[in-house]
Amino acid sequence: MSEFVEKAAAIAREAGSVISTLAARHIGFELKGAHDLVTEADRASEHLIVERLRQHFPSHAVVAEEGSAHRGSSEYCWYVDPLDGTTNFAHGFPVYNVTLGLERAGELIAGVIYDPTRDEMFQAEKGSGALLNGERIRVTKTARIEDSLCATGFPSRKRHQNVNVHFYYQFAMQSHGVRRAGAAAIDLAYVACGRLDLFWEFSLKPWDMAAGVLLVREAGGMCSGMHGEPFDLRGSDVLADNGALHEPVVELMQRIFRGDFPVPLPQLPEARKS
Repeated sequence: MSEFVEKAAAIAREAGSVISTLAARHIGFELKGAHDLVTEADRASEHLIVERLRQHFPSHAVVAEEGSAHRGSSEYCWYVDPLDGTTNFAHGFPVYNVTLGLERAGELIAGVIYDPTRDEMFQAEKGSGALLNGERIRVTKTARIEDSLCATGFPSRKRHQNVNVHFYYQFAMQSHGVRRAGAAAIDLAYVACGRLDLFWEFSLKPWDMAAGVLLVREAGGMCSGMHGEPFDLRGSDVLADNGALHEPVVELMQRIFRGDFPVPLPQLPEARKS
């Protein structure tokens, strides 16, 4: 792995230590919106990461979730989520992570995702494969939706307008189940290492996806938009899978977009409608 990955991994691990220290203090949270949380840990982790990136790569641009930014003067840009899974963290639910992804001239080239609750470091570099704690990882070979374990997520903002409930139900009824852990980067990392067969989500940001998408690709998987179009880091949705599932998953998603639901929604019993 290159200096980019090695430095990013060291920074993510340091930020993870800060988060773990604050988790032990059971700190509170604030609201950025009706349901969008932010904590002292988000800010402390982001401050550390941005400062370290500016020290090691002063010419690189940095874009981070909580608003920190560094314009830079080169073609390199880091996308940083200092605490992916803030709501989980705020409630003591142990699924959250630190993620850093590096783009060069529009191409993802390096990324790390660090889970401090399990001390798991996922790393990827374009053309060099993907690793979990130093061991090479690969996607699954599952070829049928019926045999798959899936994951998705729902946005904190405007969730009442989100159509994903239709996708959730259809995939839940046709697979081994759909997990909703609340941290997109972890879900992508789990596709890369074979714990999940596929993941999709609407309304994500570049810092949610950058490192995870590269991990999936370098582990032998595929990433695209929900209609099967080429993945766009500045788009709002992602489908990541093992490659073998890509065609049937896109086909099912197109049916759902059309309202052609393979599995009808259950009807409430008469006694419960009132």
